[in-house]
Amino acid sequence: MKFVDEALIEVYAGDGGNGCVSFRRERAIPFGGPDGGDGGDGGSVYAVADYNLNSLADFRFTRVFRAQRGENGQTSECTGHGGADLEIPMPLGTLIYDTSTEELIGELTRRGSRIKIAQGGFHGLGNKRFKSSTNRAPRKSTPGSPGEQRELRLELSLMADVGLLGMPNAGKSTLLSSVSAARPKIADYPFTTLYPQPGVVAVGEHRSFVMVDVPGLIEGAADGAGLGIRFLKHLQRTRLLLHMVDVMPPDGSDIAENIRVINAELAEFSEELSSREQWLCFNKIDVLAPEERQELIDRTLAELDWQGRWFAISAATREGCDVLAREAMAWVEAHAPVIEDEPEDEPDAMPERPPHEQQLSDEDDDNQ
Repeated sequence: MKFVDEALIEVYAGDGGNGCVSFRRERAIPFGGPDGGDGGDGGSVYAVADYNLNSLADFRFTRVFRAQRGENGQTSECTGHGGADLEIPMPLGTLIYDTSTEELIGELTRRGSRIKIAQGGFHGLGNKRFKSSTNRAPRKSTPGSPGEQRELRLELSLMADVGLLGMPNAGKSTLLSSVSAARPKIADYPFTTLYPQPGVVAVGEHRSFVMVDVPGLIEGAADGAGLGIRFLKHLQRTRLLLHMVDVMPPDGSDIAENIRVINAELAEFSEELSSREQWLCFNKIDVLAPEERQELIDRTLAELDWQGRWFAISAATREGCDVLAREAMAWVEAHAPVIEDEPEDEPDAMPERPPHEQQLSDEDDDNQ
């Protein structure tokens, strides 16, 4: 299925149920008084993180979501049933924006995260709530308030431990297919990767990390050139960047200059992203003799004054790939984020009652 990382949806919370006007009528009780019940609250709409989703493709077909309306109040002081809340599953890394205000409502960064994106309407009041010492037979009730309606923009930024970046045809997809079970498209022409491709890299028993391959970047990617403007954002959620470098570029370009171009695009897109931990991976070393490859790497490192880590690999023959995977696994484990113990889930606090309802409640207390 096609990868989708942006979507527009409409959400409608349920309206509150109307209050009821009713009077108690029984044979032995001719003046029973008002007994109309309140309506039920409308259901709210929630966005819930689903670990099993990795795309917003489902929202191409279903764009409108409606929570259940609250039932109207009934006779005999029966309160209407509250509308059921609606939960919309979304992949981890989804950012939710209100299109009318461009406000960021929230983002789903943890498994089981739950964000309210539309508030259900409040219930209407039955005529029993309007009974007083001076009005013993009120014929007044209130309608339920309408539920919140919103048009939302969803943006998916894939969450991964390690991100691959580099020029087109640098071997990113080949490396991903070599160290994981992912099978991205691989060909001998630029921009074979048209959408981000995640894969799980297993390193020993119960040790693994997520690696994501993004389309190749070119000069001007941060301004919209090539495919970079849509997919640079997917590197924002990665913690370690592996910069794939083709030691024998097909166009004969200078590899040190190619590295500078990519890093300049990162800096223009995000200063925080450009300062993230980055390792150079000199790929396709199998096409060079051992003496030539080492001379080329040493010259490039000296020209760049590179102080970070680097690796010499061949994604096609898997030479050096296992060492790279183990070192990346060790780095991910050493820099694992500290997760504080979260309190047990508690039900959402009931919204405050409207002022008129609070006032009526106080009057009832006085009359008792």
